[in-house]
Amino acid sequence: MADFERFRILLEEERTRKLALLPALRADISSTNAARQDSNVDDEHDPEGATIAFELSQASALLQQSSSGLAQVEAALQRLADGTYGVCAVCGAPIAEGRLEARPWTPYCLEHASTGRRGR
Repeated sequence: MADFERFRILLEEERTRKLALLPALRADISSTNAARQDSNVDDEHDPEGATIAFELSQASALLQQSSSGLAQVEAALQRLADGTYGVCAVCGAPIAEGRLEARPWTPYCLEHASTGRRGR
């Protein structure tokens, strides 16, 4: 089996970053919700209301994206622990090292990256 120690380190660093980011995003959503509830804003007709709705939408999207990214990183760390890291989840071929350097959390080889879980 290949030495994936450097990828484990990259994945753990990414997990740490995402774990630090999530509470900040949740706090942004909470403060935006509080600002929204404390005002008499009619989002549809008040120009400031659209800003609050947009900020809430942006923060929610970032939270969802970061949570999904964290799940991908944790899944990759589990594959490392299981000894299946670096093997495509679709075809079982080794994932190119360059791809792992670019996306250390990927479960797919380059051929299956665009098709995702479906095989060709």
